[in-house]
Amino acid sequence: MGQASQRHGTSAYAARRTAGVLVALALVCINLRPAITTVAGTMGQLQAGFGLDAHLLPLLGALPVLAFGVSAPCGPWLARRLGTGRAVAAALLVLAAALIVRVFVPGLLLPGTFLAGASIMTASVLVPQIVKANRGTGWWTGLCTMGFGLGAALGAGLVQPLQQALGGSLAWALAVWAVPAVLAAALIRRADQTPGRPSGTGGTDGSGGPASGAGLQETTTAGGATGGAVAIPLRKQGTAWAVTAFFGLQAMLYFAITSWLAVFLVSKGQTAADAAGLLAWFSIAGLPASLLAPVLAGRRAVLKFMAPGLGLFVAAALIGVLTAPAALQFLMVGLLGIVQSAGFGLGMALVVIRSAGPESAGSLSAMSQGLGFALASLGPLGAGFLHEWSGGWDVPFWALAAEAVFLALAGFLAVRGPAVRLAAAEAERRGEPAAVGR
Repeated sequence: MGQASQRHGTSAYAARRTAGVLVALALVCINLRPAITTVAGTMGQLQAGFGLDAHLLPLLGALPVLAFGVSAPCGPWLARRLGTGRAVAAALLVLAAALIVRVFVPGLLLPGTFLAGASIMTASVLVPQIVKANRGTGWWTGLCTMGFGLGAALGAGLVQPLQQALGGSLAWALAVWAVPAVLAAALIRRADQTPGRPSGTGGTDGSGGPASGAGLQETTTAGGATGGAVAIPLRKQGTAWAVTAFFGLQAMLYFAITSWLAVFLVSKGQTAADAAGLLAWFSIAGLPASLLAPVLAGRRAVLKFMAPGLGLFVAAALIGVLTAPAALQFLMVGLLGIVQSAGFGLGMALVVIRSAGPESAGSLSAMSQGLGFALASLGPLGAGFLHEWSGGWDVPFWALAAEAVFLALAGFLAVRGPAVRLAAAEAERRGEPAAVGR
């Protein structure tokens, strides 16, 4: 009787702990986009508000994404030293500081934006590892990706009302997002604490085995696997490159769209407020898709068609936004938001699905997000350059549509071939199948 009661208590504790980790993780993800979309939604005001040269606007849009590519290795490196939860919490605290410094210290708008991007990536790269370590299902990944979309929508949609509520201060409307970042840091740090064990280490289920959903128990290793297995470099694994290409191409499309969609809509006759509202709608419309895409991706038969199909749908939606009259932009922007958000959800899901274990997920996440976002940094710059060069928006939109076709090809390749693993025996050692539809 006592043993049964103890097992029940342990199981209930594990369930509460897992729920706490999931809630904290969702709040973390919500904080990983407002630093970008708040600037995108006020791009036209930055020249007057901060004295930013008009020629630097494309650079401002590209800086966070460039920081993503540079700082991706920081996540696994910091997690090895602090534990996963502490690493994410530290990144969020730096993000909060960057959000304040970039608008209140003269001349630091560009450096502060770069630091904010680096902090976002340090936290973001650890999300798939946390999901994998908790044996999270597609719903876990879906809730996380929906958190990204919700944060993007809140940043774009609330920045103008916040500015009005704060006496017309653009600086305060941008800096106030430091508050939820600090809250998320506290929650994820607390979720990573278990009495009697250091942060970031493995827990037990009371019987000496690993705890089911034991929280953030695994710390990634960027260079190899444990247990003496022979390491297989990610650069020699075709699936890793395909996943990286898919993630990078969808990210390039996302950041090009969020950086210039509002400017495009204003050029088509929309007011600045309406354009900002449509940018927010772009993110809101995609929330259900970002939740459901990882869940559907868990079905192998669906994944085979979803991965390449999404790229083609994104291409069609881009052309729809370009050619639609003002009266139909709400519909077309919403459709673009749906397929684009589904692509991001699938990109995150592929990191989890196509990796053999938590260590592999952490390293594949660092590779796909690091190299992927380095590629994505070309999106805002490229779209801005093509707009300046051509004097209109037709060329940039057709170029983005062509890129979406390559996204379809990357998706086709990403769902075929063996799972990504740091060592040949990792999947077998953990008792985890390497199948696509896991």
